[in-house]
Amino acid sequence: MHPSHTSPSAQTGPDDTAQHTEEQGARRRETPDQEDQSQGIQRSERRPIARPDLVELGRRRLSLIERLQLRWIRRSFEPGWLDRLLRFGQRTVGQAWIHHCTKHLRHVHGLEHLPPLDGPESILVVANHRSFFDLYVVTATLVRGGLRKRIVFPVRSNFFYDSITGWFVNGIMSFFAMYPPIFRERRKAMLNPAALSELGWLLRRGGVFAGLHPEGTRKRDDDPYTFLPAQPGVGKVIHESRVTVVPVFVNGLLNDLPRQVRGNFNRKGPPIHVVFGPPIDFGDLLEERGSPRVYRAIAERCLEAIGELGQREKQIRGNAPR
Repeated sequence: MHPSHTSPSAQTGPDDTAQHTEEQGARRRETPDQEDQSQGIQRSERRPIARPDLVELGRRRLSLIERLQLRWIRRSFEPGWLDRLLRFGQRTVGQAWIHHCTKHLRHVHGLEHLPPLDGPESILVVANHRSFFDLYVVTATLVRGGLRKRIVFPVRSNFFYDSITGWFVNGIMSFFAMYPPIFRERRKAMLNPAALSELGWLLRRGGVFAGLHPEGTRKRDDDPYTFLPAQPGVGKVIHESRVTVVPVFVNGLLNDLPRQVRGNFNRKGPPIHVVFGPPIDFGDLLEERGSPRVYRAIAERCLEAIGELGQREKQIRGNAPR
């Protein structure tokens, strides 16, 4: 997904010079200077990546309703009234119900580690995964702290993309934040690398907030301080996007929504702790050529950072008043 960067030749004519100028302008429009500076990456080192077209790639594998939904949500990222409407809905209605359904149990730590939430650059949060609602609570917290970016979370395609009901739930619950889809059916799984590249493209363009789980799926045992093996998908997104990556550890959420809401309002539910850490330093991993080994190493570094926050949360929880 990384086209080779080509340097202009030593001798250029007027047409070559004009073409090179246009290419430079396109690169500047694709990646704002502020984002390059915030990551310490020179523009000459940022290679443009093409945006994958999941609709075209999946033309023979996806159902009509899947193609229609993908095309509609994909176009909603283009500047215009629809993008503005969805951003407004996400930061008002979308976060309000989450906030009010957890506010009596939720305790947030480490907000001082966060980068500016109102700048043009994208931010990626990586979190442990024990509840369906981990990233909802993280996002509601950040929106109330000033986040104004378009919000996206990859989600399993089943239900959310293969039915009208799923389309409706995605819109009502998150204003179509659940994007792009990740496919579990074998005949559609070949689209998943392109779905991750779509997320990388959106992050690299700027103005996006995304949440990912390095474990890939929920951990269902009783130990919140150990994790499933790191999956390389999150490493692929980070390697392609080169955005700021913030780790967060979440503990205390339930997977039963009515019980979670009831426990919040009667204040008898378990406390919910959300612990943010400083942006992750990946060392030289981002400079290596993309490969499954590199992607997995990046994902493992994410889990290490989340694990450190888990130990901090254990200490906080142990010291909390009973």
